[in-house]
Amino acid sequence: MDKMRILITGNMGYLGPSVVRQLRQTHPQAELIGYDTAWFATALTSLEPLPERELNAQYFGDVRAMPQSLFTGVDAVIHLAAISSDPMGSAFEEVTMQVNHRASVAIAQKAKNAGAKSFVFASSCSVYGFAGDGARAEDSPLNPLTPYARSKVAAENDLKNLAGKNYKISCLRLATVCGMSPRLRLDLVLNDFVASAVVLKKINILSDGTPWRPLIDTKDAARAMDWAMSRETANGGPFLIVNVGTDSWSYQVKDLALAVQRAMPGVEVSINRNAAPDKRSYRVDFSLFRKLAPQHQPLRDLADTVRELKSGLEAIGFADSNFRESRLIRLKMLNHLKTAGYIGDDLYWK
Repeated sequence: MDKMRILITGNMGYLGPSVVRQLRQTHPQAELIGYDTAWFATALTSLEPLPERELNAQYFGDVRAMPQSLFTGVDAVIHLAAISSDPMGSAFEEVTMQVNHRASVAIAQKAKNAGAKSFVFASSCSVYGFAGDGARAEDSPLNPLTPYARSKVAAENDLKNLAGKNYKISCLRLATVCGMSPRLRLDLVLNDFVASAVVLKKINILSDGTPWRPLIDTKDAARAMDWAMSRETANGGPFLIVNVGTDSWSYQVKDLALAVQRAMPGVEVSINRNAAPDKRSYRVDFSLFRKLAPQHQPLRDLADTVRELKSGLEAIGFADSNFRESRLIRLKMLNHLKTAGYIGDDLYWK
C-alpha cells in the first residue's frame, strides 16, 4: 500500500491538512498529490510550516475542470473539495450543485477511467436535517434542508452507479467536524464558541441551545478517511454509505458551550431563549461505523479538542473580537475575494 499514488482534492481547506498528515504517517512512501482552487490558502492559523510541505506535488485548479491527465496512475482519491457550509451553499446555490454534486461525480468517473481502485467522498450527517424522533441510521429517511445538504444527497445517489468490484466508493457522512487546523474555520459551532471565549470571555448562543449535533475532531475524521480509502471491498461492499462519528460525541449546543466554560473558567454563557427553533437538529446512529472500522474509532474527547483549540488560538495571538466578519469565516473569505475582483459570481478565478 505504501507505493500508492493518492490524490486529495480540497486539501487546502479546513480538514485537508489533517488528512494529508494522517496519510503521510500511515503511508510514508505514498505519493501524495494535492489539488485545490486555493480560495482559503492564505487563511493560515498555525506557526508550523506550510501543511502542503508533506505532499509530493500541489496542483491548483477548479474541481469543475480537472484534467484527466491528473488521474494517471492514481490508486485512490480522497475528495474533500466542496462548497462546505450551509451559508455558503445558500449564497451560491447553483455553484454548490456544480461543485458538490456534478463535479464530484465527474471526478469519480475520471478516477475510474484511469484505473483507480478507491474513491472516498466527504459527505455529511446534515443530510438528515431535522430528526427529533431518534437517532438516524444510514437507511433512515433523508431530510436535506439546505442546498449544501441536497448537493451531498445528489452526489451520493449518482456515485452509487459508478461503484463495482474493482472500484470501491465510500461516502462518509461525517459528523460536524471541529477542532484545531492549520486552516481553522470559525463558522463551526464549537470552534466559534472557543474563539468567542478566548477573545470576548463570553459565549452567546444564538439559538435556544437545545439542537442536537454530532461532532468529530479533525484528526478522527482524517483517520476515518484513511480507513475508507484502504478498507477491503468485502468490508462494507463496493458502495458504502456510513455515518462517521461516535455516540459519545452527540451534544446539545448548550452542552458544548458549557464544556468550553469548564475549560476556561470565568467565561460567561448566555442563551437566547426567545430564538426561533433551529431546524437543523439530529442525532445519529454510528453503529455501522463501529462494526466496520473497530480500529479507527474516534480517539479524541471533547475536553482535548477544546484545550487544543484554545492553545492553538493563543499561540497565534488570536485577538480579533470581530472574528465573525473575518476571513476565518468561509463565506466572508469568498465575499472578500469576489469584492476584490479575484473571483466572479461563479467562483472561478478571474
